[in-house]
Amino acid sequence: MDSGLLVLRLVVGLLIAGHGVQKVSHRLGGDGLAGGTEEFRRDGFRGGRLTALAAGGSQIGAGLFLAAGLLTPLAAMAAMGVMTVAGTVKRHKGLWVQNDGYEYPLVLVTVSAAVALTGPGRWSLDHLLGPVPWPLWITVPAIVVGPVSGLLTRTLLDDPAVSGGTTKERTGHAKAVD
Repeated sequence: MDSGLLVLRLVVGLLIAGHGVQKVSHRLGGDGLAGGTEEFRRDGFRGGRLTALAAGGSQIGAGLFLAAGLLTPLAAMAAMGVMTVAGTVKRHKGLWVQNDGYEYPLVLVTVSAAVALTGPGRWSLDHLLGPVPWPLWITVPAIVVGPVSGLLTRTLLDDPAVSGGTTKERTGHAKAVD
């Protein structure tokens, strides 16, 4: 079981981290911070550059911590939060990834929750440093707070100036906030 958890954590964690790297740099096929900023604007978010930095940084941190099995419930919570936001962007396209739906973010949210509940396994920094097994009073709130924080983030950063995937004329104030 430990080897399976290691493989799962490494693959999922590094994919989530890589997704974040793409948001803020030209590495791994990313369009740099300017491209990440524009992606968030197209997807209907306020905040521009700050939003892209926060999302990319969260994905990088959560992914690396999940891959290492370090502070696993908190890493899973952050991963579930950012991937829930990604799911909200794709929700209107339906479930299946072939239609650019939310299937992939849902899988990452589910795997992150499962790793938080199962624990990172023996081959993890949590095991090496001693805080495992994590008690349910930590893991259960973490797997609830992660998706809820993603939904709140989407609600709070929703840009009413964006409708149906096309950006309406932005006000001077909205541009200044970005």
